[in-house]
Amino acid sequence: MSFVSEFKEFALKGSVVDLAVGVIIGGAFGKIVDSMVGDLIMPIVGRIFGGLDFTNYFVALKEMPAGTAMTLDAVKKAGVPVFAYGNFITIAINFAILALIIFLMVKQMNRMKRAEPPAPPPPTPEEVLLLREIRDGLRK
Repeated sequence: MSFVSEFKEFALKGSVVDLAVGVIIGGAFGKIVDSMVGDLIMPIVGRIFGGLDFTNYFVALKEMPAGTAMTLDAVKKAGVPVFAYGNFITIAINFAILALIIFLMVKQMNRMKRAEPPAPPPPTPEEVLLLREIRDGLRK
């Protein structure tokens, strides 16, 4: 088998194509969740906790130049190394929400699968029925 035909067989397998579709949809889904957390949930959390914005919680690891704004973007643009624990908190919250959403989706899909009636068992082969008859006849 040539390399090209072997690669073609591998690439066109259903599982590889399914994986590629899953990765693409997962990337898009990740952007949706990032937007949901950053644009919808974190502003509500910030409002509840008095205007708290996690993204600007950091510790500068070097002297900051004079006149630099105390925002994470401004400090990074000034070339100051930072310990951005607020950004980590935001990403951890994103992960927790994403995990919760995926859990709920999988749980719902499993519930839908259970709702389907079970397939009837396949009919018993004639050979098995004949052997059972013989067995029952020998017991008498």
